[in-house]
Amino acid sequence: MTGPKLVTVYRSQGMLPAQVVKGKLESAGIPVFLKYESLGQIFGLTVDGLGLVEVQVPDEWADDALALVQEDTGDGWPDEENTEDEVAEEGLEDVL
Repeated sequence: MTGPKLVTVYRSQGMLPAQVVKGKLESAGIPVFLKYESLGQIFGLTVDGLGLVEVQVPDEWADDALALVQEDTGDGWPDEENTEDEVAEEGLEDVL
């Protein structure tokens, strides 16, 4: 007996971004599996493919999952060119 066909909807170098995407998909009710090389996790390596993490979903959920992943257009960090302007506007010079 074989399980559902899994489709990779996101790849990251390291576990943290993959966990964020996994949480977003699971909160939408989509079952998620992470595929990664265990050696990279044990030794904390993220070079030469050892830190690669693939976020996979069953084939029937792939379209919904891809739409949710593509919904996020940025990496969550402000653009470098806007950072100084935002800091000056909010008076956060001492924080940075």
